[in-house]
Amino acid sequence: MKILLTNDDGVISQGIQIISRMLFEKGWLAAVVGPDRERSGSGHSITVDRPVRVRPLDPGIFAPEIPAYSCDGTPTDCVSIGLSSLFPSADCVVSGINQGPNMSDDITYSGTVCAAMEGLMCGRRAVAVSLCIKSGDSFRHNMTAALVAMAVLEYIEKNPLPTGVMLNVNVPNLLIKNVKGVKITHRGKRISRDKVIAMKDPHGNDSYWIVGATEEEYEEGGDASAVNDGYVSVTPVQLDMTHYDLLVEMRSSDVDNKLTKAMKLGS
Repeated sequence: MKILLTNDDGVISQGIQIISRMLFEKGWLAAVVGPDRERSGSGHSITVDRPVRVRPLDPGIFAPEIPAYSCDGTPTDCVSIGLSSLFPSADCVVSGINQGPNMSDDITYSGTVCAAMEGLMCGRRAVAVSLCIKSGDSFRHNMTAALVAMAVLEYIEKNPLPTGVMLNVNVPNLLIKNVKGVKITHRGKRISRDKVIAMKDPHGNDSYWIVGATEEEYEEGGDASAVNDGYVSVTPVQLDMTHYDLLVEMRSSDVDNKLTKAMKLGS
C-alpha cells in the first residue's frame, strides 16, 4: 500500500511521528500532510474563504526519506490536497495517531475520523487511529497504538473493505502486553451535560465555552465499552447515512405526493 498519513493534532504531534516511522520501515508510507497546528473538533470542515497553503517541513522533523508537508488548513484540506495534487498515487489514508479517544457520537466532530472519511470519499481505503488517553494519565502509549494500526493495515491489505466503508480504531492507553485483545464494535452513545458554559469576557461581553462534561454509555458491543474493558475497539463506519427501512416505508406510503400536495396548498 501507498499511504498518505495525516492527523488533527498537528503535523509535529508525537503520535504521527511514531506511526510514520513504522509505516516507513514497512515500505508503506507515501507521504505526510498534516495541519500546522491543533485542529481537533474540526469535523469534516473545509477551507473555502481563502487559499490553503502547504509548505515542506524543515529537515529533521521526519526522516529525510519521508516527504512531509505542513498545511494551514483543516485535516480534510490536508487529505484533499494530498490526494489531488501532492501524492495522487496514494491508495490508502491513515489518520492519527490521535492523542485522545474518538468514539461514540464524537466521531461526527472528530477531525481525525473525518480526515479518513475524506480519503474514503476520494476512493481510497481509510483508517482512523486514536489513543484513548484519560486526564491524569502519566504516559502516552503511542507505540501500542502504532502496533495496533499496523496489524489493522495488514488485515485490510489482504481483506479489502467494502466500498464506502472505513475503520475507526480506538486503543486503550496501555502497554501492548496489557491490552486484552480486539473487539469489533458499533458506535456507542455519549451523553453531554452542560455542554455550553456562558461567561463574560474581560469587557463584560457575553461569551461561551463549549466544553461541557460528557458521560459514555457503556453498552454491550459498543466502542466505549470495549476500550473501558481494556480492549482495542475497531468499528466499521460507512458514509451512506440513509435510513433504508424508513426510505422504503415512506415511499410505500406515498409520502412524496402527500408532501407535494401540502406544499401546493400552502402556496
